[in-house]
Amino acid sequence: MPKPVVPEAQRRRRRPTRSGTVLSEELIVETALRMLREHGSTGLTARRLGLALDADPSTLYRYFRGMDDLTLAIGDALIGQALEGWAATGQWRHDLCEVGLRIHAAYVSHPQAAVLTASRVTGRANELAADEAVLDILRGAGFPLRDTVRIYHAFIDQTLAFAALDAASLALPSAALDADEDKWHSTYARLPADRYPRIAEAARLLTARMVTSAYPTALDMLLDSVERQRPRRAAVSPERF
Repeated sequence: MPKPVVPEAQRRRRRPTRSGTVLSEELIVETALRMLREHGSTGLTARRLGLALDADPSTLYRYFRGMDDLTLAIGDALIGQALEGWAATGQWRHDLCEVGLRIHAAYVSHPQAAVLTASRVTGRANELAADEAVLDILRGAGFPLRDTVRIYHAFIDQTLAFAALDAASLALPSAALDADEDKWHSTYARLPADRYPRIAEAARLLTARMVTSAYPTALDMLLDSVERQRPRRAAVSPERF
């Protein structure tokens, strides 16, 4: 069985590590994010993390139950980065759009970490704050509770799905990513119109769009659908963003 995590007040080191570093949960997560960015998920182990922190690997278990618990903390940290500085404006569509774009951007800025965490449910403070914010936006816009939950489900899963998809591409070796993106120019743009008429007519637009994320477009389409479902009595005035 995993050892219980030492409570926050008791787990802080009374003395720094050999290099003078005072460990904290935040520092461990920041170091793990850096290691993921530089070495990928296979490079993140308790031993290597301990070396990076100049601490015995066993010390990490005073802060986390194991590497999976650390993974959840990493995912929650990404959500925290997304919410930093954000405040609701009271315009429901603008606010949902902003939250979605911020979460997506936070994940794709750390692609290796996103691949590892986008499908996880952390139950931690930042995730709870994001969930509370989205639900509050929808309830404040006048959506009934059942519709609020249904829309929240679609919104958050779409956001995380695109974050995982886009991050997975960015996490590829640069040569593989370049080769994938070049296919739109080297293959799709040169297909014969007599055999692939629809691809041929769309080739110029495809080569321009398919190397970018479709998330902003998909989010806009989702919010268009949500707006059409909004109870009439709640639509006091049109909202723009």
